[in-house]
Amino acid sequence: MRNSIESIPLKRIDGTPASLGDFAGQVRLVVNVASKCGLTPQYEGLEALYRRYRDRGFEVLGFPANDFGAQEPGSNSEIADFCTTNFGVDFPMFEKIAVTGPERHPLYDALVEAQPAATSASGSDFKAKLAGYGITPKSETDVLWNFEKFLVGRDGAVVARFAPDTAPDAPILVEAIEAALG
Repeated sequence: MRNSIESIPLKRIDGTPASLGDFAGQVRLVVNVASKCGLTPQYEGLEALYRRYRDRGFEVLGFPANDFGAQEPGSNSEIADFCTTNFGVDFPMFEKIAVTGPERHPLYDALVEAQPAATSASGSDFKAKLAGYGITPKSETDVLWNFEKFLVGRDGAVVARFAPDTAPDAPILVEAIEAALG
């Protein structure tokens, strides 16, 4: 893996340079997001998580991606407006990136390498649901869909990965965040 997941260059949704290192010492939930997905209402739950835990050193970091069903067609400014207007998103958002395929962003290369498999909420098999629609990932380790979640600990290590249909208030996710916060 790279020197550090925290040193990978990123850009905020307004184009300013950033990295996960800007949030060093905090617990981070990295989520690939989309505005026109059936899971888009998760923005509300992600914002609630952010508000609930941010004073304890928690960040939700949103990474728009148009990799699945062209469900994030907007420009960075359109995405920012959508998130603020419709869901009151106050957590940090980053510019649109690819999270799968040959153009996959180095951040997602590192996240997937660190956590090759996603945990699902109780009884859920999101991969099987997608297969029912004729959608199969190219690789066993690929991000499955919008709203897959990677939990990064205070030390910069990726500690968990959650399937897209794991709701922000799912006990499995909340318990992992609380454990990482200490």
